[in-house]
Amino acid sequence: MSEETYDVVFRGQRVLTTAGIAAREVGIRGGVIVAIEPLGNGLSGREVIELADDETLLPGLVDTHVHVNEPGRTEWEGFASATRAAAAGGVTTIIDMPLNSIPPTTTVEALKLKREVAGDQVFVDVGFWGGAVPGNKNELRPLHDEGVFGFKCFLLHSGVDEFPHLEADEMEQDMAELKSFDSLMIVHAEDSHAIDHAPHPGGDHYSTFLASRPRGAENKAVAEVIERARWTGARAHILHLSSSDALPMIATAKRDGVRLTVETCPHYLTLTAEEIPNGATAYKCCPPIREASNRELLWAGLQDGTIDCIVSDHSPSTLDLKDLENGDFAVAWGGVSSLQLGLSLIWTEARHRGIPLEQVLSWMAAKPAQLAGLGNKGQLALGYDADLAVFAPDEAFVVDVSKLKHKNPITPYDGKALSGVVRQTYLRGTLIDGRTPAGKLIRRGGV
Repeated sequence: MSEETYDVVFRGQRVLTTAGIAAREVGIRGGVIVAIEPLGNGLSGREVIELADDETLLPGLVDTHVHVNEPGRTEWEGFASATRAAAAGGVTTIIDMPLNSIPPTTTVEALKLKREVAGDQVFVDVGFWGGAVPGNKNELRPLHDEGVFGFKCFLLHSGVDEFPHLEADEMEQDMAELKSFDSLMIVHAEDSHAIDHAPHPGGDHYSTFLASRPRGAENKAVAEVIERARWTGARAHILHLSSSDALPMIATAKRDGVRLTVETCPHYLTLTAEEIPNGATAYKCCPPIREASNRELLWAGLQDGTIDCIVSDHSPSTLDLKDLENGDFAVAWGGVSSLQLGLSLIWTEARHRGIPLEQVLSWMAAKPAQLAGLGNKGQLALGYDADLAVFAPDEAFVVDVSKLKHKNPITPYDGKALSGVVRQTYLRGTLIDGRTPAGKLIRRGGV
């Protein structure tokens, strides 16, 4: 037996390290992974956790796109409910979007208020994005110095009046400012002018709503982001890509050395426009869920590296805002609630396509951590935080919305059969029990 004793030792036949899945023992001290050895080496720990034969030990997921909505719209979600849902889905770090809270995170004061509210009620680690809106250019550097991970802007109405959108020229000016301290601009890329010319979305037919948010609006906005990033030299990130048409120009921009990254979301990879029932406003999100052929091309874009990562865009609201009685897609709040389900959703699809679990975790843990500059998250590797999930990849379950941990019981996945169950989640080597909030508020680059 080793002379050293660890705080916690995990032992299992299936441990997903940077070298792949293998039989390993993992030693944790002070919340950090300090030993990874072949199974049978007998690492000694004050606590020893033996994985079952059907369990795989994974690095905790990193979800860089979550709307927690607290303070101000806490009836939509909140830090306690959101982080409980994250933990139940194997997500150990989230980065909160600067809207739909009131106030939005567009000033240092608003950031401090959000941190005060979040402080003692988070079950996973939580960081914050700042917002770029008209007139707050002089707030960007102070927010950066306070540790936000980058800045979000919209190229069309955001859905809430307190977070106005930027015109492309304003975005370019802000990008030039962000370039001066190497921050990141993350963009909701849909073009308002293209949408103004599209059909109006009224009624309960999903096809009418889909026509109101055409791919062309997304493609035009993505092209704007690429060119403004090219001209300024700033880092830019495309949020929730749903139009596969944009993939060739994204691939070209990356080849040209434009500093561009791209995410997509489980709903674009698992759902299709053809199967959405009339009036099913739980499926409404912007940009929208598109056709099956489009979905296949998004998967191809992930596999060839054009798309970097998969994150939830968990954008919840109260049930009444989803207009469930009338099912009017024009009226309903746009947002899919899926924070707890991402790993199972993507794994269910990936395994059908012959994509290994290691690749899924790259898209959902390592790459989002890289996007946010979190050098100690997203991998099961020496020196990393011991943020871990115990996952049973072959266990099946049926989604029951009433058992999910997020605040409002609605999701388009209710009743869906999925593969892969998260059995436990650990933050810095300690089991997340859903009762004792032990998450930390984190800052960019250790600010």
